[in-house]
Amino acid sequence: MNTASNLYLYQRKGGYLPRVAAVHDLCGYGKCSLGIAIPVLSAAGIDVCPVPTSLFSAHTRFPKFYMHDTTPMLGEYLDAWSEEGIELDGVYSGFLGSAEQVDAILRLYREYPGALRIVDPVMGDGGAKYPTYTDEMCEAMKGLVDGADVLTPNLTEASILTGIPYQSQDVDEAYIGRMMDALLSMGAKSVVLKGIVHEGEQIIRNFVSVAGGEVEEVSGELLPFMLHGTGDLFASGLTAAIYAGENLNSSVEFACALVRHAMQITPDQPDYQVRGVSFESVLGDVTALLS
Repeated sequence: MNTASNLYLYQRKGGYLPRVAAVHDLCGYGKCSLGIAIPVLSAAGIDVCPVPTSLFSAHTRFPKFYMHDTTPMLGEYLDAWSEEGIELDGVYSGFLGSAEQVDAILRLYREYPGALRIVDPVMGDGGAKYPTYTDEMCEAMKGLVDGADVLTPNLTEASILTGIPYQSQDVDEAYIGRMMDALLSMGAKSVVLKGIVHEGEQIIRNFVSVAGGEVEEVSGELLPFMLHGTGDLFASGLTAAIYAGENLNSSVEFACALVRHAMQITPDQPDYQVRGVSFESVLGDVTALLS
């Protein structure tokens, strides 16, 4: 039977640096998106090729932020890549600036059919969409589920994608199974469902399943505070481990440990509650994947 423990998505060969397009927004202030993806993937020996979906002065948890939608430039941006004959080993997508940007990702899939598709469908949390996400954008995001090698939604995002009503962060095994089945039936090849917390427990649970396989649980200590950017750090750590040659289950375990380690040292920084997770000092954890 297929399981996340025996699923290896990438075989590292010699000194070759895999090339991965990171399709995310870029924030000038605050820890998230490309600001996390570029250093984390680079620390894992990945040649990161950014595709900026939006430019933000700061992330959306700040009361005041400026956003520039890069949709108008993406066609020519990717045309230039095609003309240069750029090769890619993966497409890792996250926060998008418009519904039309889904088409840019689908174009990358068509032009690089052998590239891994890692989809972090960044749309919301706690039962609510992020302020820049419209119903049209959420509907368009469903187009990235079919064929995703790895899909990494939280419960809110899984609810938006499947239409299954959001209940809370505390859900039972039947609900998790229903959600996983729905996402896999939409065409995802594997799913990592993040952030399930049972009331009264200090454990955060993630559930992993592959098409035709059983659901596996990867859990860890729940710290007594929340931080912006931990979802991006989780998905980037997961991607780093996959390209280091780890199996999917081990990659989820690594991502959990990386986030926890970064969160533990973050409170030493000023304004950490809004600025976000301080991952910089734990990049050595990522580099160690290559040893």
